[in-house]
Amino acid sequence: VSVESLASTMRTLGEGSNKRATAATAMNHTSSRSHAIFTLSIEGSRRDINNPDIDENSALASGITVKFHLVDLAGSERAKKTKATGDRFKEGTAINMGLLALGNVISALGDRDSSSKHINYRDSKLTRLLQDSLGGNSHTLMIACVSPADYNVEETLSTLRYADRARKIKNKPIVNID
Repeated sequence: VSVESLASTMRTLGEGSNKRATAATAMNHTSSRSHAIFTLSIEGSRRDINNPDIDENSALASGITVKFHLVDLAGSERAKKTKATGDRFKEGTAINMGLLALGNVISALGDRDSSSKHINYRDSKLTRLLQDSLGGNSHTLMIACVSPADYNVEETLSTLRYADRARKIKNKPIVNID
């Protein structure tokens, strides 16, 4: 979908959010049943007036594109706690498989001892979509949402470990201008 203003961008984001599948589990009455990715590509053709190093003609000819992936990962699901069965159980399994694949990619990227190690982005749609944001020429920021409740201490610790592994990824982004 092409958008031309902040208002249309926010409307599109809201429409996507409204279409996202949710269902009740024993842990959450409106549990998201999938991961969500909102990709925002901004294409510019005017000279960046704050950057005198960019020549106006080259910026106009090549354009400048910036891409943002805003990702909302569904929480990992323990079937014992969610009491999920049937379709909810299958959705939980798919959520966990995506998180596992992403965790494996994050671990491989953050492991400095094996720089030649193959990074398997092909294990899930999630990791394929996020490949250029995770190990590419980009800045990556992860915000971890955790619960203060004692009941969720295992999930909170797991989320914090996941975020700590992501923190170890070191990209060196550079501006690509043809």
